[in-house]
Amino acid sequence: MLNFPAFLSYVFVANISPGPNTIISMSNASKFNLNKSIQFNLGVSVGAFFVLLICSFFSLTIFKVFPSIKLIMVWIGAGYILWLSWKILRSRPIAENEQSNGKSSLFFHGVVLQFVNPNTILYGVTAFTTFIIPQYNSPVLLIIFSVLLSFSAFICTVCWTLFGSLFQKIIVKHGKIINVVMAILLAYCAISLIVKK
Repeated sequence: MLNFPAFLSYVFVANISPGPNTIISMSNASKFNLNKSIQFNLGVSVGAFFVLLICSFFSLTIFKVFPSIKLIMVWIGAGYILWLSWKILRSRPIAENEQSNGKSSLFFHGVVLQFVNPNTILYGVTAFTTFIIPQYNSPVLLIIFSVLLSFSAFICTVCWTLFGSLFQKIIVKHGKIINVVMAILLAYCAISLIVKK
């Protein structure tokens, strides 16, 4: 059965932590009106859905061709999550330094960004190989998980859009505490995967 606490911790931290999607969402909040800013968030969600779908079927194919790779992928996934935890713990509070091009479509920019954003690709491969495919391999369920994971990306980027200036102040003022909490959540996630095996 899917380890829901570890899975949900991973999904939450991976989506809410600072990265290209969240930084640009925060930046958009100060540059555009709410409707225009949400276009970028919708683009992120649509782009993430397609990237996640590709990751899910790629992972399923690997598992079918090399069934013994499941345990290896769990350890690799746990290692990546621990590395991400360490990176977050060591990172400094971010500044609003990402720029969005107001002349281009924010929706299209959000979609395209997901295909070149290594965070989204690693997020998809880790989520599917470590948590989902060892338990579920139905194509319908993989599509449903892709929808749910991309929807979680939408919700988190909208949070950064709606509360961009507030989040920026909190991160600058309490950045170390926020990083420690996110790092602990990710470490819990990785350790629970290894202990379960």
